Amino acid sequence: MAKFKTMSDVAKVSSFLDESAFKQSSLCVVGNINRDVKTAPLRPDESLFRDGETPVSSVGETIGGGGANSAFAAAALGARVAFLGKVGADGLGRRLERTLTRHGIAAHLARDKAQASGTSIALAFENGQRHFISCLPASRALTFADLDLTAITPHQHLLRADIWFSEAMLQKGNQRLFQAARQAGLDVSIDLNWDPHWGHAGAEEIQLRKQSVRAALPWVNLVHGNVRELKEFTQEADLEGALKRLIDWGAEAVVVHLGEKGAGYYHRGSLVVEPPAPVKSRVNTAGTGDVLSVCMMLLHRCKEASIPERLRLANRIVAQFMEGRHQFIPPLAD
Repeated sequence: MAKFKTMSDVAKVSSFLDESAFKQSSLCVVGNINRDVKTAPLRPDESLFRDGETPVSSVGETIGGGGANSAFAAAALGARVAFLGKVGADGLGRRLERTLTRHGIAAHLARDKAQASGTSIALAFENGQRHFISCLPASRALTFADLDLTAITPHQHLLRADIWFSEAMLQKGNQRLFQAARQAGLDVSIDLNWDPHWGHAGAEEIQLRKQSVRAALPWVNLVHGNVRELKEFTQEADLEGALKRLIDWGAEAVVVHLGEKGAGYYHRGSLVVEPPAPVKSRVNTAGTGDVLSVCMMLLHRCKEASIPERLRLANRIVAQFMEGRHQFIPPLAD
């Protein structure tokens, strides 16, 4: 059985770790970048399925894409950040690039004349639920050949976000990227988020996609995901089984998003759990997992700090983000 630890089981260390640690780190992100069109919360009733019009208090454009959101969070925390992705050869692609550079992120974007830059419509509802309507042709067309590998080498950590969206990257592209990153001395993270094919595609296709990610795990230092995602990917009935399976497949450690229970870190058969930091008021509820993961990536080489100490700092940043004290997702540049 895995050993589950809390702070009562782990020796307390000095509390020197603070946000200044993020400024000593660097992150290179490979993933999706697109426009998010976000609505103020809607009332979820039957009128939305009939002809008509629904007024809302606001509709705004922000940066979107799991990879881009993680890059902006890391940059806002003071880290040196590069982003690699794909956009269309269009006006939206140029706006996306301007937004990256205005926030100090080194942009290395391939431009596709045949595929448009992506847009997601994020519908928010008063009951807290959300639904995304997405068209991401450029991101789905990302290939290993699109990546400027010289942009990776000056950084400490590589994040492969949005791992399910590009078929070409699933088919050996991710493995080649991770091998190049490890050879260049970087640590590697993957965000094991929910594959849109799960529950919709055929069983054989789903298994082939999972196997493609499994094959890349020996080059991965940190796997990130919530309990539902980790269990679904490993096809295990409980979290303990899922964590063991990921390590057996070659991953070094797992950062677990535990929601209201906080955050966990699984390594060498032990799961260390830290409860969430108190939140006085909830302004931001989406994107907390991305923020938690970014913090743990930026702290990965902070060996002077214990795992519980890193988790506590990450949880504090998440709480501040939820309270609106950190604004990580910027509006889209003109």
